[in-house]
Amino acid sequence: MTSKALSVTPIDPVSLTQALVRCKSITPDEGGALTYLQSVLEPAGFTCHRLTFSAPGTPDVDNLYARIGTSAPHLCFAGHTDVVPPGPLQSWRHPPFAAEIVNGVLYGRGAADMKGGIACFLAATLDYLAQNGLPPKGSISFLITGDEEGPAVNGTIKMLQWLKQNGEKLDHCLVGEPSNPEKIGDAIKIGRRGSLNGVLTITGKQGHAAYPHLANNPIPGLLKVLDHFLSEPLDQGTAHFMPSNLEITSVDVGNPAVNVIPERAQAQFNIRFNDSHSGNSLMALLRNKTATALQGTGLEWDIAFQLSGESFLTEPGFLSTTLAHAIEAETGHKPELSTSGGTSDARFIKDYCPVIEFGLVNATIHKVDERVPVSDLECLTRIYRRFIDSYFKASA
Repeated sequence: MTSKALSVTPIDPVSLTQALVRCKSITPDEGGALTYLQSVLEPAGFTCHRLTFSAPGTPDVDNLYARIGTSAPHLCFAGHTDVVPPGPLQSWRHPPFAAEIVNGVLYGRGAADMKGGIACFLAATLDYLAQNGLPPKGSISFLITGDEEGPAVNGTIKMLQWLKQNGEKLDHCLVGEPSNPEKIGDAIKIGRRGSLNGVLTITGKQGHAAYPHLANNPIPGLLKVLDHFLSEPLDQGTAHFMPSNLEITSVDVGNPAVNVIPERAQAQFNIRFNDSHSGNSLMALLRNKTATALQGTGLEWDIAFQLSGESFLTEPGFLSTTLAHAIEAETGHKPELSTSGGTSDARFIKDYCPVIEFGLVNATIHKVDERVPVSDLECLTRIYRRFIDSYFKASA
């Protein structure tokens, strides 16, 4: 298929970012962002599927899958158009959904996380198709969710299930999350730490503070357990990951009286863990530590866990090397292969194909006056464009 047959018109990534930022797509509302992307992709020859998923107790979520080509290798770009709320509007110097450009900087909620990234990989893809048409062998797709900033239940997880059910096989995926701490080209994410939340509850016996022998205070027991949690490091780190980390995020007794020994004490914690653990192994470890710490106290205990995602690693190889070469060619510096930061939808995609993340600078994401320099949008588009070209040349 030739580029003429595709009738592809290149698009400016800056104006595309502005159009997306102006869509008020506060999670889980689609806000017109997916509709706009579909209006750009369908005339370029992409087959688009709008996928709406629901689950009890969660909002319905609209998602978009668009593909051009039918053969392997299949390169997928993934991202999300939903954004976090802007907070108090009076705190913004520039309206969060106006997409104003001031002194070469584009302001708006989602400009960096991650409507700008979507605009860049879409602009790079359309430019590639306009110049080359479809590669003799290969497909390009976009997997865009409206649920990354929300519960992450009715977005990428269910989209991937739908792809599998419909025979859509991804060979490689690049997620356009803002991966760079200071400048474009700082880091490629080749993995992510896992995230495990826990609520520890210690139950004793309520009583008068003057008669402690008639009560069983859960607070010393709670402190003893937390000391056991923190007394030894979980690990020393691995080849591609920093040491795992447990943070106590809340301690609560809920006792308004100064002369009453409470019945219950509770603590919340979060663990960001590397590939030397699984969620299940950490749960077992903490249960054992708790039982050991409370042995002989007569206190009862429970830990409620919520696993947000397992750790994963995409071993350095073709995908990260191809992108790193494109970054170095455009910026002059070699990116770090990183596994730092929080979770992303890559934690779901890794079960289907090798996945890496690379996008804009993350310094202002989720902040008032979130912003991105216009020059960064242009640079990222050139990197993606070079990456696409190299990817399909290597696969020819």
